[in-house]
Amino acid sequence: MASTGQLLSVNVAGAAPLLAGGRSVLSGIRKRPMADRVAVQPLGLAGDEQADLSVHGGLSKAVYAYPAEHYPLWQTMRAQAGAAAWGEALPHGAMGENLTITGLLEAEACIGDLLRFPDCTLAVSEPRQPCFKFEAVMGFKQAAKMMVQSGTCGFYLAVREPGTIAAGESFEIVPGPRQVTIRELFLAVRIKHR
Repeated sequence: MASTGQLLSVNVAGAAPLLAGGRSVLSGIRKRPMADRVAVQPLGLAGDEQADLSVHGGLSKAVYAYPAEHYPLWQTMRAQAGAAAWGEALPHGAMGENLTITGLLEAEACIGDLLRFPDCTLAVSEPRQPCFKFEAVMGFKQAAKMMVQSGTCGFYLAVREPGTIAAGESFEIVPGPRQVTIRELFLAVRIKHR
């Protein structure tokens, strides 16, 4: 049976210099919410760039979705690490995500599930693996480790039907083969790389 979720924000960024690990690197991680409809193309959202195509982007990682349900956890972790004030809110897109959503967590999202929006359809493809750029934008060195330990990775989406998308839309979650969840795959990859 299909269920629904909500799209809170559509976020994009151009590749820009980012100070990470003591050096300047190009990154598209600093996403900002868009007020208008955004075109969804086979390789991602219009106006969005990935700086390192060896690990970001491509057909299976065209769009990155992140559950807003995890934002309070990250706000608390940043405050505990001294990277932010207590109660300081993170803006949508702060996790580097294109889509800030509610209603679908990693333990529920299975590879092959479809997110059917009014004008496009996306398919859950794989979990995100955090890197040093994520630590730079979060403001503390253990951020990638904390994402791995908490399993709050979000997930990549492949574009099945291009179109447009806008904040405030609902989406239908159409179950795929239901063989492996994002959380299960994320944990399996984590164990493999220990």
